[in-house]
Amino acid sequence: MELLHCQHLNMRRRSQTPLTNLLFNSFPKSHFISQFINSHKFSKKNSLISSYFSSVQINPPAAESNSPIRKKNGSKRWDKEKLRWFSGKLRDCAENRFLEEGKMVHKEIVDSGIELDSHLWVSLINFYAKCGCLSVARQVFDEMPQRDVVSWTALISGFVGEGSGAEGIRLFCEMHEEGVNPNEFTLATVLKACCLCLNLEFGKQLHGEVVKAGFFSDGHVGSALVDLYAKCGELEYAEKVCLCLPKENAVSWNSLLNGFALAGDDQRVLRLFCRMKETEMKLNKYTLCTVLKGCASSGNLKAGRIVHGMAIVSGSEDEEFLSCSLVDMYSKCGRADDALKVFRKLKSPDIVTWSAMICCLEQQGREQEAAELFSMMMSSGLRPNQFTLTSIVSAAKELGDLRYSRCLHACVHKYGFADETLVNNALITVYIKNGSFDDGYKIFNTMSHRDLVSWNSLLAGFHDNKSSDGLRTFKKILENGFKPNMFTYISTLRSCTSSLNSEVGKQVHGQVIKQSLDSDCYVGTALIDMYVKSKCVNDAEKIVNRLNEIDLFTWTAVISGCAQADEGEKSIFYFKQMQKDGVKPNEFTLAGCLRGCSAITSVNKGKQLHSFVIKDGHVDDPFVASALVDMYGKCGCIKDAETIFEAVESHDTVLWNTIINQYAQHDQGEKAIKCFENMLTKNVPPDGVTFIGILSACSRLRLTELGKKYFHSMTDVYNIPPTIEHYACMVDILGRDGKFNEAESFINQMTLPPNNLIWETLLGACKVHGNVELGQRVAEKLFQIEPEVDSNYIMLSNIFAANGMWDDVARVRALMSSQGVKKEPGCSWVEVNGQTHVFLSQDTSHLRILEIDEKLRELERKLVSVGYVPDTEYVLRNVSDVEKREILSHHSERLALCFSLISKDSNNKTVTIFKNLRICGDCHNYMKLVSSVVNKDIVIRDAKRFHHFKEGSCSCQDYW
Repeated sequence: MELLHCQHLNMRRRSQTPLTNLLFNSFPKSHFISQFINSHKFSKKNSLISSYFSSVQINPPAAESNSPIRKKNGSKRWDKEKLRWFSGKLRDCAENRFLEEGKMVHKEIVDSGIELDSHLWVSLINFYAKCGCLSVARQVFDEMPQRDVVSWTALISGFVGEGSGAEGIRLFCEMHEEGVNPNEFTLATVLKACCLCLNLEFGKQLHGEVVKAGFFSDGHVGSALVDLYAKCGELEYAEKVCLCLPKENAVSWNSLLNGFALAGDDQRVLRLFCRMKETEMKLNKYTLCTVLKGCASSGNLKAGRIVHGMAIVSGSEDEEFLSCSLVDMYSKCGRADDALKVFRKLKSPDIVTWSAMICCLEQQGREQEAAELFSMMMSSGLRPNQFTLTSIVSAAKELGDLRYSRCLHACVHKYGFADETLVNNALITVYIKNGSFDDGYKIFNTMSHRDLVSWNSLLAGFHDNKSSDGLRTFKKILENGFKPNMFTYISTLRSCTSSLNSEVGKQVHGQVIKQSLDSDCYVGTALIDMYVKSKCVNDAEKIVNRLNEIDLFTWTAVISGCAQADEGEKSIFYFKQMQKDGVKPNEFTLAGCLRGCSAITSVNKGKQLHSFVIKDGHVDDPFVASALVDMYGKCGCIKDAETIFEAVESHDTVLWNTIINQYAQHDQGEKAIKCFENMLTKNVPPDGVTFIGILSACSRLRLTELGKKYFHSMTDVYNIPPTIEHYACMVDILGRDGKFNEAESFINQMTLPPNNLIWETLLGACKVHGNVELGQRVAEKLFQIEPEVDSNYIMLSNIFAANGMWDDVARVRALMSSQGVKKEPGCSWVEVNGQTHVFLSQDTSHLRILEIDEKLRELERKLVSVGYVPDTEYVLRNVSDVEKREILSHHSERLALCFSLISKDSNNKTVTIFKNLRICGDCHNYMKLVSSVVNKDIVIRDAKRFHHFKEGSCSCQDYW
């Protein structure tokens, strides 16, 4: 470089040195060679320098008469005044990192022809080192005629200041080999080098050197030792050194506090801080910042507030450095509002503080505010770093704005962070979360470095995917040598849940056990969810029993899962267990338990939960309200369901769907259609479930044309593709109206292949209308699809029996027998005084069976008197008519009815019975007559619908 050329010209008197070669290699070749040719043997020593510095304006030296450098007889003298002047200028340039100005000073030194003393040599080394020109500093150092401890320390300090700790240690070893003894500044600097590269072993050797040389009492050396041990995790050593120092100083104590803060030991930080306060040491802002760091890492808000108070008292609260630490502390303690208060007082927060504030808002679920703060930061002209972008991209995933996410992606490229793994991981997540899986996958594929978080981010995109892509991704994670963590297993288990692949889920469970993660609450919740949704409730219960800790989310997964698996009793059981453990349920827990009550049709338990909902203030929650409406509806209390619906202020699509479907199930089609129209008037968008309810209502009311209109509006108006359930509703509408040709044509034109639901619906219509020919063809299809289902044989047998085709009835019964199909026994249950009583057909096991039989005979006498004649055609056994009448009289729903009538709550105006099979035609007529004779409303929910018997008629209008 030019400055070294100048130095060479100054030193050429002494001898021919290798500095000429050094300069030759430092200059750009073409420039230097041309100068070399023109100057020949450098006869014009200033030509090269003036050419190189021609673009730089410099102040020329003073006139010869006023110059501090005097020449006598053409020789150069040692001028102490001029040497001090040059040293001072170089010191100023070093402190301000003015590289170009320092080069000009170096040029002046060369031009002056003055001989350098050791102090000026060190000043040159120090200047180049502090300006980051470490190689030049080393070259200057190598040209020194005599190198002492000061020059060595200056060079080592330069490398350490630039973060080259290992090089600093190497230089120290070189110094030691030359026999130069270190002073206290050298040792403090090399200890800092050890700290930078975490070289604890060499640091311990230096500790011995410090003691041997007698520098342990020096404050700089002692503080450096404390800092080394603290940052290398040897906190006990650090504390011993700090306490053994002859003179306590704030720097060493701050280093010790910082070590414990980095280790997350806030209690030790606070104890040392209190001890520090007891001494005469003056606390400074760095001390308070370090204590705040400890409070932040452990989330100790109380202690953080105390330190904040001390900052206010000491008058240092408004200092930017301390305020930034306060923002960080409040942010990590989850106190976004307190952090914002401090943040808004800052005049010019740095990028670290902006990032901490944005991250805090994102983690506290205040994503919109985080986005606004990021916009303010960009408007201030501050450049974001990778942590800022990671936080704001993470916030964007909850905003649901794909366009905004793409704008942030553009910012990532603009500021050069497209290769940052941390940022890319956040981008993958935001794209997948906002429904753009392909964009997320593209980022994943273009990443040069993928870590486990990258794979986990991609894997999370398959949570709700019914394909096997999630499981294939998990396999690739293993193939790439990554060790799955809890997040990997949670995502993989959720993929198994979505695809209902419990077999692979069990294999993943085995891996979880091997890694000792089976007792983890979050992994356990994922396992429970997978097992209950796969109907493996017993396996899920085993997980519950093994968990060390069960939080609200785990309880909710268990309770909701049992309800979905039709294990309502277990759902209620675990809800009670949760209450015993002192865990307060949220709206999702309550909704799950209410669905458990719906599954077992326990209105009493449902009412108890309803009371809990009111007490806990969840009555207006849409999830809970929908579950309440569903529970009362399925328990036969449609009026209570209606009351709940009307009391809720805000109705979402799910709540409208629930009441519409309940009205349809209870044969109140007019109300269902009216609700649907109100729903559209209030601009609530319908979905596929809405149309299942409204089409069922049209079927009940035999509104064929209106049903067709609603069906076509699904695709034409609302862009909802019909599912097999919608097609089945249309088949029911056409079949109920007796339009069998149109129904068959409709089935042939379906976009989905017809399944058992379609054919069962059509077979039911054939039974009602007595269509033997079509019924027989449909039944044959069902026998091929599901040969083990008894109801299909019974339905065809009833069609034959209704038309007197007894040979065909016998043939169907023989077919059932040959296939090993047995008729499922009829079962009915009724809830009386808070207890559920179950009855089978021909049951004689009940404790009050004699009273029930007496009530049966009493009712039969009354019914016979009003014209009741048992229809023995519904008994498909080859027995006498007397035996057939006896069989009919002891059907399970009649036993349940009589037990309810003789019970203590017989004053209840309504009797509600639940049955596992369709009610037979004779029992249907029986219940109509009983409702008029005993002056009670009877509600029976069979396998297909609710029947409301009142004053001799049924809500189904004899079609079921």
